[in-house]
Amino acid sequence: MNNVYTRVRSIDAFRAVTMFLMIFVNDLEGVPNVPEWLKHAGENSDALGLADVIFPAFLFIVGLSIPFAFQNRQSSGGKVPYRIITRSLALILIGFFHANMETYDDLNTLLPKPVWESLLTFSFFFIFLDYRDFTSIKRYLFQGFGVVLLVAMSLLYKSNDPAHSTWLHFSWWGILGLIGWSYMVCALIYHYSKGLLWIQAAAWIIFILINLDFHFGWLTFLMQWKSYFWLAGNGAMQAFTMAGIVVSVMYMRLMQNKELNLLWAGLILLAIILANLGFIVRYVSGGISKAHDTPSWVLICTSISLVAYMVFLFVVDRKEKYNWFKIIEPAGTNTFTCYLIPFIFYPIYGMTDAGYPEYLSEGTGGLIKCLVFSLVMIWVAGLLNKINLRLKI
Repeated sequence: MNNVYTRVRSIDAFRAVTMFLMIFVNDLEGVPNVPEWLKHAGENSDALGLADVIFPAFLFIVGLSIPFAFQNRQSSGGKVPYRIITRSLALILIGFFHANMETYDDLNTLLPKPVWESLLTFSFFFIFLDYRDFTSIKRYLFQGFGVVLLVAMSLLYKSNDPAHSTWLHFSWWGILGLIGWSYMVCALIYHYSKGLLWIQAAAWIIFILINLDFHFGWLTFLMQWKSYFWLAGNGAMQAFTMAGIVVSVMYMRLMQNKELNLLWAGLILLAIILANLGFIVRYVSGGISKAHDTPSWVLICTSISLVAYMVFLFVVDRKEKYNWFKIIEPAGTNTFTCYLIPFIFYPIYGMTDAGYPEYLSEGTGGLIKCLVFSLVMIWVAGLLNKINLRLKI
């Protein structure tokens, strides 16, 4: 297969919009008097808010990207399994530290929390900066400094969790950690199965079944593997990523056979089936809940992601309107950088006495502030990219 797939603009646009919305809903959390449907649904609610759809869409996009990225890496002679493991471990490491941010003991630690968070994030920037345009000496010096800074922040850490009151500890994997584990498992499946569609589809179904079994115990007779194989989570995250892989493999095969129009029928049929299954499972038990990774949430959000990607396929790939998304393009091409920049802004802002008008702290003004903030974070990533400062894992 040739290099025509090295950059699929519909995926870039989908990723850019999803990252923009991820920054937006994260900033919106805690802003009063805004529509509740924009936020996460309550932990025990049978409901779905916009924020509940964003993370599944991002995992779906991770899956969409895998076949195209692997094809490009293989054609350039890259070591794919090594790349899978190192990228996954980097995400898991950062996710682990981000989870520990939530229990940082600001009262009994040498550094105030904003200082510790900003220095920690700077260490990630030094370690994971794209050093292609740097000399070897500068790279080793900067990365070495980043490692020393990360170790120092680790040694200074104390937790306010009564069960782990001394040092760094595991509570959950964090957003990036969940992405890392899902990417590792699904990418390895794709690589070692040589991208065969039926194996990707079978793996997708298996992860859905694992999620069903976790909640309902219906399929215990099929799940004897649990004694021999460890899986992060309950299959939900891997199911989103494998769904994206299945769609991309379908895209690549149909494009190769010049039958891409058949993709529309396949995606529409899949979206309808998944949505209906999701609502059926919802009424059986469990409801729609991101907080509990319920099967109905998995199935319905996958259906939504399929429909969303069809929109991007039509607008970007068919109508060639990628320029509509230029304003947020860095969120699609420098996504990791965009995600980490707020972790520098928030603590630094917290250390200042700066404020903003009360109008921007709630309601319509709060919505405007969050939208502008999301755009500014993306533009900052774009500016950094122009001076060759971008993160790469």
